[in-house]
Amino acid sequence: MPAHRPSLLPLPRQLSYRPGHFTIGPGTTVRVPPGAEPAAALLRTLLAPATGLPLTTSTDGSFVLALDPRLSGLGEEGYGLTVAPDAVLLRAAHLTGLLRGVQTLRQLLPAKALWGTAQPGVAWRVPCVEITDVPRHPWRGFMLDVARHFQPVPQLRRYVDLLALHKLNVLHLHLTDDQGWRMPVAAYPRLTEVGGRRAESMVGPSGSTVFDGTPHEGAYERRELADLVAYAAARGVTVVPETEMPGHTRAALAAHPELGTVPGRRLDVWTRWGVCENVLGVHDEVLDFCRAVLDEVCDVFPSSHVHIGGDECPTTEWAASPAARARAAAEGLPDTSALRGWFLGRVGEFLTERGRVPTAWAENGEGLPPHFTVMTWRDPEHTRIALKRGHTVISGQHRASYLDYAQSYAPGEPQGQPGAVVDLRAVHDHELPDDTDAPGRLLGMQAHLWTEFAPTAAHVDRLVFPRLCAFADRAWHGSPSWPGFRERLSAHTARLAALGVRHGPLDPHLPVPHRSGKELS
Repeated sequence: MPAHRPSLLPLPRQLSYRPGHFTIGPGTTVRVPPGAEPAAALLRTLLAPATGLPLTTSTDGSFVLALDPRLSGLGEEGYGLTVAPDAVLLRAAHLTGLLRGVQTLRQLLPAKALWGTAQPGVAWRVPCVEITDVPRHPWRGFMLDVARHFQPVPQLRRYVDLLALHKLNVLHLHLTDDQGWRMPVAAYPRLTEVGGRRAESMVGPSGSTVFDGTPHEGAYERRELADLVAYAAARGVTVVPETEMPGHTRAALAAHPELGTVPGRRLDVWTRWGVCENVLGVHDEVLDFCRAVLDEVCDVFPSSHVHIGGDECPTTEWAASPAARARAAAEGLPDTSALRGWFLGRVGEFLTERGRVPTAWAENGEGLPPHFTVMTWRDPEHTRIALKRGHTVISGQHRASYLDYAQSYAPGEPQGQPGAVVDLRAVHDHELPDDTDAPGRLLGMQAHLWTEFAPTAAHVDRLVFPRLCAFADRAWHGSPSWPGFRERLSAHTARLAALGVRHGPLDPHLPVPHRSGKELS
């Protein structure tokens, strides 16, 4: 692709290049109407480190940011961008649209504009272009599991910036699990003091008998998370919290044994991967605990959706518990396995009263009240079933969006989840089911990184990129061509390098070795 026509990723919905370019220089000023100041501030924040340009505000600036209600048809995130040799006009009906347009302007500049240090001697030219852009899906998310391997706040901020660059708008934080509790709760300080540390970690996939012998710990402070939420909001990214219940709670049980199904039993924070059989009890004190946790979550995270996990909850302990059997009988449930739905219903009611949308993992929505938003993950058909049951749905089909699977069969490929490779093409080919019969209830799509095999920022980068680029292209545009994406991605890697992203392979067509036996899924 010619140098004067930068490759944009994700691809805008309508894009036309024109002859000429606009040069941003020391004398360039920005005209900013009331309400658009945050977009101008973001523009300066993103461009200043590499360019050193002040981009000060003036009433007659040639670089115009405009809030235009006539563009309301482009929705919350749509924008229009016109670049001429003597002026730049970025328009949107809403501030979020201007924030998206700022990221497009950033990509139209030379890739050196993304460096965090001064880049002298560069002509900061923006090609003349006409763009009208709007996302296909309102929910374009990425989940980062910080429970299995803690990721410090600077890493989270860095990923907010990477999501915003690719016009992804949700960072879903998986804050608690069997292997660690990272969410501070003032009423229960032991959750992070005890639940935030495990003695060692399993080496290899679930079922391994090898452990590393190295303690792993980490937890966030409330102020850190509140600052992260504000940082993300300034970039048009919503941080969605997830605190698991009633399963995946071994770390909480290690801190507070009284919350379990077996009174007085002492447990450690789990050092294994997989699904732990230890779950919360169903007595009133547990529901009080969950409400206290979610009160804190709601205070820190203003997101409309609050995720409570909800899946992979073994019911063996409930079946063996006299208290759980008594609770099932008192609630008129057929057996203790129905306690999962009862439990989530009670917690969901609490979130609804707080004005939030309870959100949970579910294969097809079975057992969840209809007001829950469902994250489907196992099979595309489950998305259709959940929609038919009346749920709003976010699709995260694991064979196309779980980025902890290996990217290739290459000999040097780092260890990933057992199963078939999820390569770049599989991610880019991902398509959502038809939602004609459920208009507005298929919110969008989400990619995920579970971190059993991603202990460091370098591991995270290599698993996430470039596959997240493919995901973003599909989630925003909807139907870009594969050859076009590959061409744009090749140019886009210069931007990833500028941001210090150590990505995985670009070529998905590596040889597949002979395998015997049934492939794990």
